[in-house]
Amino acid sequence: MIHTLTAVVFAHVLADFLLQSRWMIATKRGAGFAVHGLVVLVMTLAALGHWARWEPYALVAAHLAIDAGKTWGVPARHRDGLATFLADQALHAATLFVTALVAANLWSSGAWASWPWLLPLMALGAGLVLTTRAGGFGIGKLMARFDGTALPRGLPQGGQMIGVLERLMIFLLVMVGQPGGIGFLIAAKSVLRFEVTTTGAGDDNSDHSAGEYVIIGTLASFAWALIVSYGCLRWLDALPPLWGTTGP
Repeated sequence: MIHTLTAVVFAHVLADFLLQSRWMIATKRGAGFAVHGLVVLVMTLAALGHWARWEPYALVAAHLAIDAGKTWGVPARHRDGLATFLADQALHAATLFVTALVAANLWSSGAWASWPWLLPLMALGAGLVLTTRAGGFGIGKLMARFDGTALPRGLPQGGQMIGVLERLMIFLLVMVGQPGGIGFLIAAKSVLRFEVTTTGAGDDNSDHSAGEYVIIGTLASFAWALIVSYGCLRWLDALPPLWGTTGP
């Protein structure tokens, strides 16, 4: 079961967070919906190495049904909120789990079954995208409630890039067994961000708002990265080793 689950999670993460363009999101009520569905289908079949069984097609249909429910069933003012994002991904996760439970042999009977080293690569890829890209979406939706907070001006999208890089570094440090390095990352960011909390925002109330905004975003970003990174590490423990295996 864990093998099939790894493959479908990998396909979902790539299709939803890496290969879903802004155009697809902007046209989700039209052509973007169809194109996204095609991407989900191709990634699912490719990850499993299966195209002749019905279960992957049922999984894709469930994915599109969830997306349609969010697109047409959720009011526009709530569609981009954090709660909707988490509920949407929880439903997707449930369909992935059910598919792996009902059709546990999808991977073992697929085209890539004789290449078990692909599984840890898929887990690493999914963990990396979830840590960096999906984390960016989640943190962004969390911080959206603070839109309008008086902050010092910085580089365009500079904060987003910093968040991606810090989560990437945390993921890599956890993967190579050096979590102690995260402490140095926290210290370095604290020094670099100190000016944000002390200058440039205007009056005292604005200064406090800016500082709290940075602290909330940073803590949320670090927490997300740590949870996903250690979850990925435990996932890898349940899979065949990356090294020491050979293909056919």
